[in-house]
Amino acid sequence: MFKKILIANRGEIACRVIKTAKKMGIKTVAVYSDADRNALHVKMADEAVHIGPPPANQSYIIIDKILDAVKQTGAEAVHPGYGFLSENPKFAEALEAAGVAFIGPPVGAIKAMGDKITSKKLAEESGVTTVPGHMGLIEDADEAVLISNQVGYPVMIKASAGGGGKGMRIAWNDVEAREGFQSSKNEAAASFGDDRIFIEKFITQPRHIEIQVLGDKHGNCIYLHERECSIQRRQQKVIEEAPSSFLDEKTRAAMGAQSVALAKAVDYCSAGTVEFIVDSDQNFYFLEMNTRLQVEHPVTELITGIDLVEQMIRVAYGEKLSIKREDVQLNGWAIESRLYAEDPYRGFLPSIGRLSRYRPPAEESSATHAVRNDTGVYEGGEISMYYDPMIAKLCSWGPDRASAIEIMRQALDGFELEGIGHNLPFCSAVMDHPRFISGDISTAFIEEEYPDGFHPVELPDDILKQLAAGASAMHRVTEIRASRISGRISNHEREVGTEFVISLGGQDFAVSVDADHDGSTVTFKDGTSHRVTSDWQPGQTLSLLEISGSKLNVKVDLISNGFRMRHRGADLKVIIRTPRLFELSKYMIEKVAPDTSNLLLCPMPGLIVAMAVEVGDEVQEGQALCTVEAMKMENVLRAEKKSVISKINAAVGDSLAVDDVIMEFE
Repeated sequence: MFKKILIANRGEIACRVIKTAKKMGIKTVAVYSDADRNALHVKMADEAVHIGPPPANQSYIIIDKILDAVKQTGAEAVHPGYGFLSENPKFAEALEAAGVAFIGPPVGAIKAMGDKITSKKLAEESGVTTVPGHMGLIEDADEAVLISNQVGYPVMIKASAGGGGKGMRIAWNDVEAREGFQSSKNEAAASFGDDRIFIEKFITQPRHIEIQVLGDKHGNCIYLHERECSIQRRQQKVIEEAPSSFLDEKTRAAMGAQSVALAKAVDYCSAGTVEFIVDSDQNFYFLEMNTRLQVEHPVTELITGIDLVEQMIRVAYGEKLSIKREDVQLNGWAIESRLYAEDPYRGFLPSIGRLSRYRPPAEESSATHAVRNDTGVYEGGEISMYYDPMIAKLCSWGPDRASAIEIMRQALDGFELEGIGHNLPFCSAVMDHPRFISGDISTAFIEEEYPDGFHPVELPDDILKQLAAGASAMHRVTEIRASRISGRISNHEREVGTEFVISLGGQDFAVSVDADHDGSTVTFKDGTSHRVTSDWQPGQTLSLLEISGSKLNVKVDLISNGFRMRHRGADLKVIIRTPRLFELSKYMIEKVAPDTSNLLLCPMPGLIVAMAVEVGDEVQEGQALCTVEAMKMENVLRAEKKSVISKINAAVGDSLAVDDVIMEFE
């Protein structure tokens, strides 16, 4: 077996590979840019080599720099992770020429399957059903519009070398086809160094279901069931699960057989994924093959018990697969929530900064449940603008889908993450969404269910009442502590009240609190009551409350006159007053937010890469104003209403912070 491997990647996937390598007794080498000098993967590896400035095109995707690191450290093999150089055949060729093993498929398979156009043609030749489209290269925006009309709108504009949602746009008309073509080319060039674009028919209401394949160098190839990846935003997966609640055994077997046939057609070895779109009648169409480890591979590992990274390493070393198709069991259900550094309350725009608090739930595994967290960050670390916004991949496993969802709910409720905008509340909301619970999902789920963006969850009245009871009991604990003076005995403490009004979620609850050594009984004005027990103490940021038999994980922060409480995607300001103060509060004047309707504010930290208007231009609703690049994605900012540009405060090449004024309107 290899004695030392280098991981040509960063973040959570580098940490993930290091964990398996250590388990196998293999030493590891990390590479890092200036921005990642203090990154977790650098700390975890046995050795680390600096490879350049923060931009990936000056560090992580420079083949010569990776080869230099290999030579410096004497690594015998390289695992590419995903993204960066993972599907670059030139990288695999360079390693082969240097006598270094590539922990991935052979060059021929990468070229054939990694290129979306070539892979479509090969799939057709192999009898795999494919989506209608134009497989040739497209030279310019005019040709893109012409082809889009021939294929028929809506169309998907895609980077040939793409992946991870980069370089992909959906166009519903000529204007969007023209704009999407240029943005896709720009993103593809920046992310993959390859700006080739192709166009295919976009199938509405599809499911995105993919098959995990695993092959060795001796002609053996198997599939390891499927993953459902339909909860997506901008073609970037957010929630994945394995298996799919939609497929029947016949369809699953047919998709698996086609996937293996396609893999064998290119002598595929290592782990790979064949992606399909599936319509409402379970007709499936080949989408692409990813010749690498997928981001969502943990859910497959959880339902099969197979360590895919270990298998990749063993295959690269030349070992035969020790697993046959009949050995692959489908055990239980697994769900993955991708936690991104993006603010769901600001249209999921990227967020950067320091993680002032990062405390994931404890990882655990038993016969009835499991929680897993693949991450590449730590408390106090920085989220950089230079790379993918992923913070962590939180996974749950249970004997069935309902239990896996409930385990994920509890894990998300217990995940403390502060300092940046993040999508954790959104993931929590999805877990409680009736459509997700029923399995009635498609790739259009997010745009259909959240057409106006994501807003804080409104909890049902019974949960609000439980939280009000919990807040009452917690408030009494804080009041008792505040009443004590060092050196005094308990009978000298000032008296703590028992009557309060709890305001949260637009409701006011008048309560009385009867506390004892074991907990508190909170009685509401309507005569109902809740028994509250908890070991929470002031200063703790996570409270496990048991309220009349229900267990609630609640994130808690002290604020003036109460708490900030977060639970199941809801973010609540809980104000606690005495009855007299509550009456007086009705006379308080509300603070009015400043009017910014005539300003275009930068919604994220980023770089202005295009300015589409000039001072004096009259713009229409929906018209493109400028483009901001952040975390390898281009974001087109558009006019919200008809107006005239009166002032432009930024230029192409400017780096802006959140809420910097880009332009002003009359």
